[in-house]
Amino acid sequence: MISLNHMKFSKYRIFFIILFFSLATSYLLLTTPVIALTESEIAAQESKWREELVATEKEIAQWESILGQTKQGTASLERDSQILQAKINEAKAFIKKRQIQIEQLTRDIGLKTKTIQELEDKMGRGKESLAAILRSTDELDTYSLVEVMLSNKNFSEFFEDIDSFSSIKESLEKQFDEIRYLQAKTDEERKVLDDKRIAEADTKAKIEADKKKVEIDEKEKQRLISINKTQEKTYQQVIAEKQKKAAQIRAALFSLRDTEGIPFGDALKYATLASQKTGVRPALILAILTQESDLGKNQGSCLVNNLENGDGAGKNTGTIFERVMKAPRDTVPFEDITKRLGKDWRMTPVSCPPGTIWSASRGYGGAMGPSQFIPSTWELFKNKLGSSLGLDADSVNPWNPEHAILATAVYMSDLGASSGTYTAERNAACKYYSGRSCGVGGGPANTFYGNQVLAKAENIQLTMIDPLEGF
Repeated sequence: MISLNHMKFSKYRIFFIILFFSLATSYLLLTTPVIALTESEIAAQESKWREELVATEKEIAQWESILGQTKQGTASLERDSQILQAKINEAKAFIKKRQIQIEQLTRDIGLKTKTIQELEDKMGRGKESLAAILRSTDELDTYSLVEVMLSNKNFSEFFEDIDSFSSIKESLEKQFDEIRYLQAKTDEERKVLDDKRIAEADTKAKIEADKKKVEIDEKEKQRLISINKTQEKTYQQVIAEKQKKAAQIRAALFSLRDTEGIPFGDALKYATLASQKTGVRPALILAILTQESDLGKNQGSCLVNNLENGDGAGKNTGTIFERVMKAPRDTVPFEDITKRLGKDWRMTPVSCPPGTIWSASRGYGGAMGPSQFIPSTWELFKNKLGSSLGLDADSVNPWNPEHAILATAVYMSDLGASSGTYTAERNAACKYYSGRSCGVGGGPANTFYGNQVLAKAENIQLTMIDPLEGF
């Protein structure tokens, strides 16, 4: 009859054998390479895309050359329609190029997603194997010397099991190292995947912008062809109409928050100068200011009436707001700024907080002027702004349109908008509003700001800046 102790040792011997097979299998699973497409399939795809990109680049260069030559022709309705056609064809070639790039990115995203899934599956299997080993080794660790002495098993057999147990413990560290490697590799692949998804979103945004520009140019081309065919207007009359429209755009009032509006022509001039210094495009700078102006109309403005605690009231309504401005962080510099600029802090409007009753989740208002800088932040930027404007830092004014426009451009550049991509501009806008990047899809709550700013920038570019080209 076999004793219980002997059965227990037999169980451990079987367990060791199973563990060795399990460990070997697990190791093979962990190191098996991911194969989504064969190397020849990937090479064929790459070759096809390279050929298409070369052909598209050649087409773009041809239309650029034609556009340059056409512009040198005698001014006429026919020439202007030909210029528009060349622009349209060039834009369509760019769209084709970007569509090829999206095909590449979509393929790469698919491969990376599969790779990450495989790596995560392997890590899961490895962790399960480790957990089983650790549970079983804990069982063996609790096996007492008394149980060994009372068992029917001789010492040599017992130490054979112990040797096997030690070998498995030594191999545990290798298993841990493998899992650590897989975790690092997975994190690396996720970073690459995120970058490719951003590149895909940026490329798609460029395509949509190009399509809208093509649509506008196509309509204008057809209008010029129709005028030329019917002879209803002379070329000079068409130019005069465009000049009149450009003058109207420049003269239109550009609203600014908590200060008087200025002609759009002046706003564009200041934004263009700021763009040259920061790399942030004028349309985006003006879109931020427009967004802040719109928010001001909805939320209203407040006046601070207590510098000790930052309490205030609605400028037009008299509604009491607790802690309009954070004290003393912002109330102290606010008093300094208004004093050196000759303003009465009690009569200087700032932004209202989103609710009348203060709470930690509600936050504060207290932002100043068109760019909506809080006082403590303005003090951090004043030296840089003064240097760019050629002024003493203390004379830089958050309610001065030129100064405020430059401040917006400098801050947006610091937040990454100068790279000019859709994602960078959108995230910079969200950070400008709340200090955080935009979310993916519908959240977090600041995402609306970035989306609205980019929509405004597109509208400003297409309907206000582009029509001024050449006039």
